[in-house]
Amino acid sequence: MRPDGQALLSPRGVTKSFGGVAALSDLSLDVAEGEILGIIGPNGAGKTTLLNCISGVYRPDAGEISFDGRSLRGLSPHQVARLGIGRTFQVVKPFASMTVRENAAVGALFGSASARLPPREAFAYADQMLELVGLSDRGLLPVASLTVPDRKRLEVARALCTKPRLLLLDEVMAGLNAVEVDAALGMVRDVHARGVTIVLIEHVMRVIVGVCQRVIVLHLGRHLAEGRPQEVLQDQRVIEAYLGEKYAHRHGRE
Repeated sequence: MRPDGQALLSPRGVTKSFGGVAALSDLSLDVAEGEILGIIGPNGAGKTTLLNCISGVYRPDAGEISFDGRSLRGLSPHQVARLGIGRTFQVVKPFASMTVRENAAVGALFGSASARLPPREAFAYADQMLELVGLSDRGLLPVASLTVPDRKRLEVARALCTKPRLLLLDEVMAGLNAVEVDAALGMVRDVHARGVTIVLIEHVMRVIVGVCQRVIVLHLGRHLAEGRPQEVLQDQRVIEAYLGEKYAHRHGRE
């Protein structure tokens, strides 16, 4: 929490439905400034819908979302970004006609109020963020030449170029092998060390245990469990709803 005791991000009673099916149902949570919060749950639990509501992609049917004490109601994605909320997407969509460096610089040119820089400074800052995510040697390459893991890194770099106070990461580890996951974990720690608060959605439990200080579990659009990673992963409700019988049997033997 901030010195005044207020959370940095506070969704309250958030509800969002599609065609009469509730993706989120009266969901409330707090994100403290400076923490790494993991959000887990089965497919269809409402995880990405929550990020979309926070970032302005969707407008909640009910409820309120506040960031640093300010309501996000009715704000468009670019307005939310300018307040200091950056995000990545599950399906990366770089600007295909641009180089890696140009893609990253877009964030510095059009991001948060404090991030918008003139072109020369924007590209210099983009170079710093590309180095942070491990892409400093690929800046002049066309985006099409990047592997999927590197495109995910670029997505993070572009979000960081907006100079966010809060970074929303949506499955940036998906599809990575063990070595790539280790590298991505280091990247997340480096970003956090710069003072960025992080909310990440992941299915890779090694990531959740490795970097998250707290975990919230969603199920059918509702809050199912919350706590430290090891505690949550031992919760029988979480095992039954998300981790599955194989995990339950293995955990029972252990």
